Amino acid sequence: MDGVRTLLDALPAPMRDPVLFAIPFFLLLLVLEWTAARKLESLAGASAGDRPAAGAYQRRDAWASLSMGLVSVATTAAWKSAALLGYSAIYAYLAPWHLSATRWYTWVIALVGVDLLFYTYHRIAHRVRLIWATHQAHHSSQYFNFATALRQKWNNSGEILMWIPLPLLGVPPWMVFASFSVNLIYQFWVHTERIDKLWRPIEFVFNTPSHHRVHHGMDQLYLDRNYGGIFILWDRLFGTFQAEEFRPHYGLTKQVDTYNIWTLQTHEYLAIARDVRSAHRWRDRLGYAFGPPGWVPREAAVSPK
Repeated sequence: MDGVRTLLDALPAPMRDPVLFAIPFFLLLLVLEWTAARKLESLAGASAGDRPAAGAYQRRDAWASLSMGLVSVATTAAWKSAALLGYSAIYAYLAPWHLSATRWYTWVIALVGVDLLFYTYHRIAHRVRLIWATHQAHHSSQYFNFATALRQKWNNSGEILMWIPLPLLGVPPWMVFASFSVNLIYQFWVHTERIDKLWRPIEFVFNTPSHHRVHHGMDQLYLDRNYGGIFILWDRLFGTFQAEEFRPHYGLTKQVDTYNIWTLQTHEYLAIARDVRSAHRWRDRLGYAFGPPGWVPREAAVSPK
């Protein structure tokens, strides 16, 4: 532990991931929300028909989310360590100029750029099955609360590739990581049913709990909507915005009935492998891997059941 602490102390301050410092606040808010949910359940009951009550927690589901989040801290650090080498080379040898970290506009470029690239990656992740396999675990809970925010993926390779334009534009690599950490920290608070719609100008510009509840909904109206991280403006600009019209049903369209975190992270990869192996034509194999989730060959789609 002393060696790890010495290594962290040796890092320049900007390289110390802000997410690590935010974890105690994440846990505090989670405990407060969980405690409030338990109190409300005791007063009003937890049943809500065929789904959990608004803001409810289920112990095994929450622990699965927390466990995935803890593993994600380690896997994300590994991916970032690998990316740092690549970003540094791009920044040093390919960027036509180097933006100064002391200029306010560099931070605007970094923060807005990360958010736009997050929107782009997030939208691709919902429309390309092989990338969806990395992301679907975050959507696998039928509960929507602060624990769900910690139910993170372990494979960050897609995001790492998506950030390449920023060091290429001269944004210092450490600022790319710091900006994404700010983005990730912001997204924690939008995972709650305890906050209703906010003041309309805020709802128009920013991602809010109402907008993100829609994103986690498995209802047909809500599928593949509201991809923004900090700003919901991208969704408004690019035609993927959907306002919250009713309380969503959360989870996957085909629910995964397990709390095993390894299964939750890997089951879609195995499903892709089975579908590809069963296909007889290359175009079908490519469709199963790179088509949208739920893609099937045209012949299968139109055949009687």
